[in-house]
Amino acid sequence: DLAIAEPLRHLIEDEVLPALHIDASVYWSHFEKILKTFMPQNRELLAKRDSLQAQIDAWCDEHRAQGISPDGLSPEETRQFLQKIGYITPAPEPFTISTDHVDEEVASIAGPQLVVPVSNARYALNAANARWGSLYDALYGADVIPETAGFEKGDHYNPVRGEKVVVFAMEFLDRTVPLASGSHADVSSYTVILEAGRRHLAISLKQGGSTSLAEPDHFVGFQGDMSQPEALLLCHHHLHIEIQIDREHPVGRTSAAGVKDVLLEAAITTIQDCEDSVAAVDAEDKAQVYRNWLGLMRGDLAIRFNKGHQVVERGLNSDRVYQAPEPDRERRLPGRSLLLIRNVGLLMLSDAILCAGEPVPEGILDAMITATIALYDLRSLGQHRNSRLGSVYIVKPKLHGPEEVAFTRDLFGAVESALDVPVNTLKIGIMDEERRTTVNLQACIFAARERVIFINTGFLDRTGDEMHTSMRLGPMVRKDSMKQEAWLAAYEAWNVECGLAAGFHQRAQIGKGMWPKPDKMAQMMETKQAHPLSGANCAWVPSPTAATLHAMHYHAVDVAACQLALQDRLPAENTLLNILRVPLHQGDRPSDQDIQEELDNNAQGILGYVVRWIDQGVGCSKVPDIHDVGLMEDRATLRISSQHIANWLYHGWVSTEQVMETFQRMAAVVDRQNADDALYQPMAVDFEHSIAFQAACDLVFKGCEQPNGYTELILHARRQEMKARAARSS
Repeated sequence: DLAIAEPLRHLIEDEVLPALHIDASVYWSHFEKILKTFMPQNRELLAKRDSLQAQIDAWCDEHRAQGISPDGLSPEETRQFLQKIGYITPAPEPFTISTDHVDEEVASIAGPQLVVPVSNARYALNAANARWGSLYDALYGADVIPETAGFEKGDHYNPVRGEKVVVFAMEFLDRTVPLASGSHADVSSYTVILEAGRRHLAISLKQGGSTSLAEPDHFVGFQGDMSQPEALLLCHHHLHIEIQIDREHPVGRTSAAGVKDVLLEAAITTIQDCEDSVAAVDAEDKAQVYRNWLGLMRGDLAIRFNKGHQVVERGLNSDRVYQAPEPDRERRLPGRSLLLIRNVGLLMLSDAILCAGEPVPEGILDAMITATIALYDLRSLGQHRNSRLGSVYIVKPKLHGPEEVAFTRDLFGAVESALDVPVNTLKIGIMDEERRTTVNLQACIFAARERVIFINTGFLDRTGDEMHTSMRLGPMVRKDSMKQEAWLAAYEAWNVECGLAAGFHQRAQIGKGMWPKPDKMAQMMETKQAHPLSGANCAWVPSPTAATLHAMHYHAVDVAACQLALQDRLPAENTLLNILRVPLHQGDRPSDQDIQEELDNNAQGILGYVVRWIDQGVGCSKVPDIHDVGLMEDRATLRISSQHIANWLYHGWVSTEQVMETFQRMAAVVDRQNADDALYQPMAVDFEHSIAFQAACDLVFKGCEQPNGYTELILHARRQEMKARAARSS
């Protein structure tokens, strides 16, 4: 009963299965059984979402008609209603997760996490290789060091700016791996000596005399000769630092100790994304997504591209090997991030496979195929190992409550059986980005307690769902004001509290969301330390450079100690009640000027993202905002902006005519911002025939009717329309 689109069949039967020695007919038979088992359950779970939302809509209408007090809706009343309709389920008795075979990158190392569209091979490789980053390069290219007079980056190396980079780096070393006396800036040489059967780091100072590390155990390895090491490996808070030495290097020549660079272990984990950052709308697109994942698991993904006047070839980095402090022993460290794979959620269907004539749920498709490809790693068939403990890490987004987590758990179990791998090989990362998951987070974790490795907050999707869930209750606060609302702070705290209460310490990740401004690294350095301080042992960053810089926060904060201090704090009832405080606007309607400003900002952001998604199939990119500041945008940012306008439109704060006029005016702004893009198709030239412009309008004018405010249905339909138009014209 399976009809498999040719691009997918070719990939699986000709590229994936042969080296795994899996018979294609047996494989598709197992897949068909899984589809026929789980497709009806998938439909039922989506129907339950709609049923719950209909009951909430009716309840909102009733309260809106009766009038809401100036203090807003009672959280206790909200909780009682949500419990009555089964939206909030009983919390489990106290428990501890039992997930095993978890690699240390997930279980015990706190550090930055990248999320990257696996559909883009160059981005996928860059992120996988971002396990190690040059601190000198990151500082030189970022605004952490301001480009004041004399310190500009320029077109060529500026030694004055370079000197400031070195000062910054040496100060970081002094804070993180200090010397017993003096500063790293005062070192004239680093050597390795053998004493009492063990190698130690010996340090000479420019002013004479010698010293050592304040904590000698920070030294864990080196490369080169003991008398003239080429690299020194230090470790602090389970993160490695490599001091590179080369007295002939242009930078090394300026250092008394010959230090040419400081490398930081940076992106400890990377989520290779099949979901929000990807525009995959048909079998051809999906096959490319899976092919890149296959290249990562085999270790042979490679690309060639022009960089200046040179052709650069890039593949996956090899492991890093050092001589250990113990003589005749070596220390091998991964050269790549540990890779997780994010599947899609339950909503979307894919015609890459038809089962009994019906498109199949894309989430089931992803589960089976990404796990099959991961067999290359599990069976050590690739050039590099990803999981050294034999696990596959699958991040599952947009789950609504414990029933959907249980569905995913059972689906993964069926895939394991079909692929003949041990139970609980497929681990689950739960994205806590829907309100029904947040208020039932303990029960969600409990449902996956034997395979959960990750919970992560996501402000943008979570806010989009917050607005859509209570859409009919009243106008919401302005988008920027959401960050000051009680529900958001409670949500972020609740995530950490629930994770620690369930035994995540030293066993699983508690994650925080993305820093959205790739060019504002100084601002990131000032604010993002709050994430490790909150007890989160990973947080998302938008680039390898950001990962290198954010890594310094995990040296400044002992996350393990923070978690130990917090783990006895049980999830508090008042935290849950604050989560249920709906972010309704209180007081008088904002001024016309404020409303138009908000409308302009949202409309410009929607158009800037959608035009690349529809016309070029770009699912994630740096999009200029209305002030020409580049922001990392994906479907989550689109969801919040479109739902915000839809909410104000529903309650009459803006009119259809006003929204349309704003979209048309902002289209001209976006056209200007993209004028240098040779592939760009202007929208303002012909609004009626611009599929991208029509998609942006659909997202708002049809926003209330979209399931849970998701953008995928409209984006996929309009992207398919664009691809069909392009095929006809060619």
